[in-house]
Amino acid sequence: MKLLFTNFHDGDGGGHTTYIIGLAQGLAGRHEVHVAAPPGSRLNREARAIDGVRVLDQPFPNGLGRLPARRRARRQLADVLRRERFDLVHVNGSADHRLVMSAVRGMRPRPPIVLTKHNSKPMTGPGHAWRSRFGTDQVIAVCDFVRRQLLASPYKRCRVATVFNGVDIDRFTPREPEPEQCAAWLAPDTGADPLLIGSNAGTARYKGWMDLVEAMASLAPDERARLRVVLAGGIPGAEELARIEALGVAPQVHFTGRLADVRPMVAALDAGFVLSWDVETISFACREIMAMGKPVLVSDYAGLPENIRQGEDGWVVPARDRVAIADALRALLAARASLPAMGAAARAHAQAEFGMDRFVDATEAVYAALVADFSNKA
Repeated sequence: MKLLFTNFHDGDGGGHTTYIIGLAQGLAGRHEVHVAAPPGSRLNREARAIDGVRVLDQPFPNGLGRLPARRRARRQLADVLRRERFDLVHVNGSADHRLVMSAVRGMRPRPPIVLTKHNSKPMTGPGHAWRSRFGTDQVIAVCDFVRRQLLASPYKRCRVATVFNGVDIDRFTPREPEPEQCAAWLAPDTGADPLLIGSNAGTARYKGWMDLVEAMASLAPDERARLRVVLAGGIPGAEELARIEALGVAPQVHFTGRLADVRPMVAALDAGFVLSWDVETISFACREIMAMGKPVLVSDYAGLPENIRQGEDGWVVPARDRVAIADALRALLAARASLPAMGAAARAHAQAEFGMDRFVDATEAVYAALVADFSNKA
């Protein structure tokens, strides 16, 4: 098959980029893979490093104030679509979905369009009704929660498949922590061998990390003194930093900044956490932590609980419930000796269900069925 992936993000792109890069790497040896992404984006840059993947510098301008740029982008994309005659176009957000729909207008035959829903936002309103009817042939849900959302939306008229996100379990594998970095994240050194918990899910507010910091601050002094927190992602703003200072736990909360490689940080953890309360679906970060052999504390938001076997390889708490999070932190301290065994269970779970081959093969099967159906109708 000749495949085109599109994504509108002109920066990091988060899980969208991770998702497309995984598919492009997995499918490049089997199919002709093209990626259309804004110049300068992480997706554009990383896709260029994959052997056999062709990358198009394609902007996806959005908004009424950018109509001239949007017309230019549409012409460019339409020219590519007519010249290349892709078997399938896989869109990953509203802005690129709209531009692809506009660019294929009048094409006969047009390529089937696949949409992956990467967040938990409701799919309501006239825009979704229009796109579901006239510009979507297949929708991929990345977890069961998203599938239920889709089946309650205008996209229920489309073909809907659930393909759980995969992670590279050979890259994200258990490894020994690096002592120097561990020492920095375990500071201050009180001689008490503190328990280190952390997250590589980023520091956006909706990731719930401040809920964990607030919960930690509510613990008794002797309990609080036995905990350290490390967070990978952008350094929070002054308001969040001032709040951590006011809670009296600033020396125990460490921010790494954005990391090119999160594995050394994850390797240092006793346990991970992803406590999102918005936007999230199933979380690449959670699956990466589990693949590295760490149990994970998650909120009951969206698809996060679908990662966890409660009490076996992690724990689930109500989203934003700081009392429940504090109770979970106490339980971690009390059960510290069992954390390595829970981490081994998390790794085994990841090996059985989170692997990249499983993810790529399942997505490829969705493509093949859709393309065959379109060919038969033609």
